[in-house]
Amino acid sequence: MTDHVRSLPQRIETDPETVERELFRLVLTIIELIRQLMERQAVRRIDDGGLAPEQIEQLGLGLMHLDEAVTTLRDRYDLTPQDLNLDLGPLGTLLDP
Repeated sequence: MTDHVRSLPQRIETDPETVERELFRLVLTIIELIRQLMERQAVRRIDDGGLAPEQIEQLGLGLMHLDEAVTTLRDRYDLTPQDLNLDLGPLGTLLDP
C-alpha cells in the first residue's frame, strides 16, 4: 500500500448542503463557460454580417435570458461570479472576467 493510500481517511465526511452547493457551483461554471463561448460566436457571426436583424435580436434576447437565469441560480446558492471562475494553475482562470 502506498503512502498516499494510507493517508486517506477511512470515511469521507460530507455535509449534504456543501456537496449540493459545490456540485451546483460546478454545473453553473460549465453553463457560464458555454454561455461565454456562445456569446463570442454570436459576436463573430454579427461582425461577419451573417445574421439578419431579427436573428440578431433573437440571439441577444436568448443570451440575455441565459445570463439572467445563471445570475438567479447563483444568487440562490449565494455564489459570486468569482466562485464560478476556476483557477487552472499556470493556465490562468477558466472564465473571462
